[in-house]
Amino acid sequence: MKLQHTTFRPLILLAAMASLPALAEDSPHTFTGNVSITSDYVFRGISQTGGDPAIQGGFDYTHSSGFYLGTWGSNVGWIEDYQSYQSGNLELDLYGGFRGGFGETGITYDLGIASYFYPGEANGAVDADTTEIYAALGWKWFTAKYYYSISDETFGFANSDGSDYLDLSASLPVGETGLTLGAHWGTFSFQNNDAQDYNDWKVSATYDMSKLSKVMSGVTLGVAYSDTDADGGDGTAASAPWTDQNGQDLGDGTAIVWVSKAL
Repeated sequence: MKLQHTTFRPLILLAAMASLPALAEDSPHTFTGNVSITSDYVFRGISQTGGDPAIQGGFDYTHSSGFYLGTWGSNVGWIEDYQSYQSGNLELDLYGGFRGGFGETGITYDLGIASYFYPGEANGAVDADTTEIYAALGWKWFTAKYYYSISDETFGFANSDGSDYLDLSASLPVGETGLTLGAHWGTFSFQNNDAQDYNDWKVSATYDMSKLSKVMSGVTLGVAYSDTDADGGDGTAASAPWTDQNGQDLGDGTAIVWVSKAL
């Protein structure tokens, strides 16, 4: 897939953010950013780029009260290859919410809303833009997060408001080595589109490169394996759910490698 100039809009935003004057250390306002390159953009077990690489980035604002806002973007391929848009190779996300904890219990919470936008020419296809509300609870290394779609057309499926996704994840740091091991299981249920329902799972490992050198501060190297039980095609035609126009099974098991930099 050829990456067009729209792919780099998130990076332009990050560059602008980096030029902002530093805030006082005791300020309640925090701005952070990130940029990454990945061998395959996989979202909830489904490849968004058809196995091609992606350039991604975003930035976040957080207030000491727990309120936060953020944006994130990536190039994608499924809008044209699966959704039949005449043009469109960008995903742009906007999200916000409130997070905090329950005293000294170690239990955390996160409540918010996220919108996923896919600019492009739909050419009569079902609109892929989606908005979800979400709620999460965490304890130590474990997190449970529930997403509920309030869009009539959830990721391009008509009459699908009320679709939901449950994400169960664990992230375990290995001592002071800089290595973190992760595991995830999720289940996606589509309202009025039961044939699209599926489960996905992933195992991962990330390494903090600053453990090797201070000049690598903020750089993380990651590797993962993701798979689903989504109903894919036989490689010859887009005749089954989660198969693109080239017959590629977008939910097939795949290994992913990425490198990211916190700004």
